[in-house]
Amino acid sequence: MSQDPAGPLVAVLDLDGVTDKAGLMDRVARALALPDWFGRNWDALADSLSDHTVWPEGAVERGLLLVVRNWRPYAGARPAEWRTAEEVLTEAADRTTALTVALALGGTS
Repeated sequence: MSQDPAGPLVAVLDLDGVTDKAGLMDRVARALALPDWFGRNWDALADSLSDHTVWPEGAVERGLLLVVRNWRPYAGARPAEWRTAEEVLTEAADRTTALTVALALGGTS
C-alpha cells in the first residue's frame, strides 16, 4: 500500500501465477487486507469493494487506487471468470468515487 499522504492509497493486486477464481480471491483478500470472513465469491468481492468499513485505513479519505497487474495470463486462461471479475471491478468503481481500478498494461516488472 502506498504511503504518500497527498495521493490515493494504492493497493496492488498482482495476479502473477493465478490460474483460477480461488487464487484470484486469495490475492484480492491479501491486496486489500480483507477480513477473515471475506466470502471469496463474486458477491462478497462486490460487497467488499463497496463497503468502506473493510477498506484499508485512510482509503476512504484519500481514495483507493487498485492497480491490477499481470492479469492477462489469467484473462486468457479463464475468459469467462475474467469477464465477471471485470464486471465486478467496474461496477464497484462506478458505485463509489473513492475507488479507482486500473489494469496495468506493462510487463511483469
